Amino acid sequence: MENTQKPLTVEEIKKLRKPIRDINQELKQKLSSLDKLAVWITNRVGSMGFFLIIFLWTMIWLGWNMFAPNALRFDPYPAFVLWLFISNMIQIFLMPLIMVGQNLISNHAEARAQSDFEVNTVAETEVLNILVYLENQNKLILEILERLDKTKPAPGV
Repeated sequence: MENTQKPLTVEEIKKLRKPIRDINQELKQKLSSLDKLAVWITNRVGSMGFFLIIFLWTMIWLGWNMFAPNALRFDPYPAFVLWLFISNMIQIFLMPLIMVGQNLISNHAEARAQSDFEVNTVAETEVLNILVYLENQNKLILEILERLDKTKPAPGV
């Protein structure tokens, strides 16, 4: 069984290849100002540093208003209820914003995966073409060896 498939030349492969693109830059440029703000806030709010700042601020606030002398307390008891209400409102507003940021980041990850798939597809095509080339080269080498064996004089002649 003879394989007559002719391998592509390097120039033909280059012509078939899509231009290399930076998917990260493309996606960054497509973001609207609000999307950029959401990603910025998500990156900051979704960090341990932000968590520690909020935790320390809350502990200091509550500790001061519970243990400081009565004259120095700026937020006595009924205000704790207001503080809890405000903190719940912050959570209610931040959760959808964080989800928007996570959705944008997820879309970015999907685009990167698609880009990786395209690169892998091109690489697979090129590897297959190299294998065809090597297979043809092996056949030619075997043909050359067979011709050399036929033209070699018999031993003892």
